[in-house]
Amino acid sequence: MLLSGGLDSYTAAAVARAQGFTLFALTVHYGQRHACELDAARRVARALGVARHLECEVDLAALGGSALTGDGEVPTDRSPDRAEIPPTYVPARNTVLLAMALGWAEVLGATDLFIGVNALDYSGYPDCRPEYITAFEQLAALATKAGVEGARFRVHAPLIHWSKAEIITRGLELGLDYGLTHSCYAPTSDGRPCGRCDSCQLRARGFAETGVVDPALPADPAR
Repeated sequence: MLLSGGLDSYTAAAVARAQGFTLFALTVHYGQRHACELDAARRVARALGVARHLECEVDLAALGGSALTGDGEVPTDRSPDRAEIPPTYVPARNTVLLAMALGWAEVLGATDLFIGVNALDYSGYPDCRPEYITAFEQLAALATKAGVEGARFRVHAPLIHWSKAEIITRGLELGLDYGLTHSCYAPTSDGRPCGRCDSCQLRARGFAETGVVDPALPADPAR
């Protein structure tokens, strides 16, 4: 399971657990400016009771090309439904991360990979589409010893057609504590969400549509 510490990967992992899978979680520090999500991934892994939580480093920031790795500013106060590929796209990130998950799966003797990508609520990322997931499964069959010997790798993306509200609703049904997660692309120096980036806006809309208060937000001092 690719576990970022965000709302989506937490929910996808919980769905996998509910389906009876034993979870091996992989978290990658790829040079993301919102590195506080790594602490969230550790919290989430403990809450899920994973069999093992592996953390790796790959310096995608050295390649540049993304606001998430410090190449430009994270956009704020814009509609998160815009169709163009946003500045927060990290070149080939999901391909790199899934390749790492595939390598570890082959070592473990596992054939099921889970990723929390979602194409319905925010379709700007090319590596979050169903056709990408299908293509990676084909690659896995050709690029691994296990694949050429007959193993069938499956890349599960259980959230890919769900809205953010549907994701949150399913997570709450599974008893998840979303206060453990981190979604913001441009957090403050003390790790609080900015409330203005695309990810914050999508998360806020999801919670608003479910009628549930986001437990990750600071308490309203007026209450």
